[in-house]
Amino acid sequence: MQIIRRKAALRALTQSWRRAGETIGVVPTMGALHAGHLSLVEAARAGTDHVIVTLFVNPRQFNNPEDLAKYPRTEENDAQKLAPFGIDVLYIPKPEEIYPDGFATTISVSGVSDGLCGATRPGHFDGVATVVTKLLLQTDADRAYFGEKDYQQLQVVKRLAADLDLKTEIVGCQTIREDDGLAMSSRNLRLGAGPRETAPVIAQVLTSAAEDIAWGGNVAQALDTAAKALCAAGFDSIDYLELRSDPELQIMSKADRPGRIFLAAWLDGVRLIDNVSVARRQEIENSEYESLELSRDSWSPRIGA
Repeated sequence: MQIIRRKAALRALTQSWRRAGETIGVVPTMGALHAGHLSLVEAARAGTDHVIVTLFVNPRQFNNPEDLAKYPRTEENDAQKLAPFGIDVLYIPKPEEIYPDGFATTISVSGVSDGLCGATRPGHFDGVATVVTKLLLQTDADRAYFGEKDYQQLQVVKRLAADLDLKTEIVGCQTIREDDGLAMSSRNLRLGAGPRETAPVIAQVLTSAAEDIAWGGNVAQALDTAAKALCAAGFDSIDYLELRSDPELQIMSKADRPGRIFLAAWLDGVRLIDNVSVARRQEIENSEYESLELSRDSWSPRIGA
């Protein structure tokens, strides 16, 4: 595994791969790697000839300077975690490689960026769209791998790649969870011991709400019950808790098409996000479970996929 910090050196290497007719996969990260990131690396390893992992804490996607300052930076540890996976390059660009003097371009994606994190973190997705576009171009990737925990981000990246005619295929990969159900996130490292024990309540209440909605329950009531359960468990506040269509991310008042429940909530000063897919009852009954004499008690939704 090479560690490269300059785009000129990276391009010289990727051009040699191109001349050999070989494919390139990229996993963009901000570091503080965990098993969720490493699952993306495994997917890239299986799907392409060469794999680049990028590590860049992007200041333009933080609307809160304090949040940026607290974001964990564990470069040496990240390199050690990647070593067994046989990747080709860990690209850790210097800030000037991404935002050189005079940089004046911002990429903004409308529609799927509206609401949810787009509403509560102004400018966040402009920063994401801009840096991801830069990284896709600098790595010359055929495929880029993103986790579905950040589902709105995934849709933003898919939209920009399609709209800008980028050659890179955007691949979404299933959310990886801790044994207790908490979606893996670099931010989990900032939770104290007590709050860390509380955090898995997120998956539990979202699963319950998704089940209720899928079997015909009132959406507003199901979400209200979930919000009350989170508050009772000790969460500080909720930025949003909504049912939205998949993949358009339009607000839904009933489960009349594929959707997901999206949550952003604060615990111990840490903002945690998650999502749960919600199938319609007709789809469930017509699925592979039909032969199992499906009952409400025997079905559970796919968490955070």
